[in-house]
Amino acid sequence: MMKKEELKLTQDWDKTFPKSDKVDHCKVTFVNRYGITLAADMYVPKDAEGKLPAIAVCGPFGAVKEQCAGLYAQTMAERGFLTIAFDPSFTGESGGNVRYMASPDINTEDFMAAVDFLSLCDKVDPERIGIIGICGWGGMALNTAALDTRIKATVASTMYDMTRVNAKGYFDSEDSEEARYQKRAAMCTQRLADLKAGEYTLGGGVVDPLPEDAPYFVKDYYDYYKTDRGYHTRSLNSNGGWNVIGCESFLNQPILKYTNEIRSAVLVMHGDKAHSCYFGKDAYADMVKDSKYTDNKELLIIPGASHTDLYDGGGKDAIPFDKLQSFFTEYLK
Repeated sequence: MMKKEELKLTQDWDKTFPKSDKVDHCKVTFVNRYGITLAADMYVPKDAEGKLPAIAVCGPFGAVKEQCAGLYAQTMAERGFLTIAFDPSFTGESGGNVRYMASPDINTEDFMAAVDFLSLCDKVDPERIGIIGICGWGGMALNTAALDTRIKATVASTMYDMTRVNAKGYFDSEDSEEARYQKRAAMCTQRLADLKAGEYTLGGGVVDPLPEDAPYFVKDYYDYYKTDRGYHTRSLNSNGGWNVIGCESFLNQPILKYTNEIRSAVLVMHGDKAHSCYFGKDAYADMVKDSKYTDNKELLIIPGASHTDLYDGGGKDAIPFDKLQSFFTEYLK
């Protein structure tokens, strides 16, 4: 069997949200099928008895579990679910070298490994497991739900399809063979430059200082990742970002090919003011097109909410936790 890497796990409370007195918290680790040890925060309702329904949470893309994934996990634990928020491979407190790389395959496996862990946890009912993916991990969550038949319910919150945005650019503005060729050529040049330098070049996180003419969604990200609201020392987006070649394979690998074969329940939720809303709407449309399993699929558009409002509520309680509770209660019966 796979051996766990020795990880250095912070025992202090270093989250971007206050600790709840309604749940018990501890650090846990588990290994994915590539032998990478993942670090997670586990949240358990206080005085919980019997086998509990469970939810694994991850995202956003380039964030850490101490940011909004942890907020979602802790809040759902307050509502009766055993939850874990985990760091993906190569990021945060999780293992794996080289650091700051991403992979559609490995990151989908990270979610499946989380389901493995929950399925074997003695406090969990293995027939009542769900997942929540935020931002880029919303797309990963849908891909995982299409692959993992143990998952009974999935939420994709303020989702990105990371393969689409890498291959086609924002709003599909770079959707041409020539544009993709130029991206591939630049990546290949960067690979050799990194090897010659003996280190991988970081792509840069959220732009800082913020230009006055920055697009509104860049300002949105800055307001979350670069301020006290959401900054975290281990977050790629708060600091130096992914490696320049970190997402290279996303250019060729659509991840949502078989979502219309997902039999389990799925809720896609997005703010109508989010620049990314087209990802959620299109992913939902593709999921229900020519599908035999539409009765348990739902698209929830939240009026007035921007992309990052669904990270932490945006100061206006934008995250519909009551809806999440009723959704998971219904489908994790």
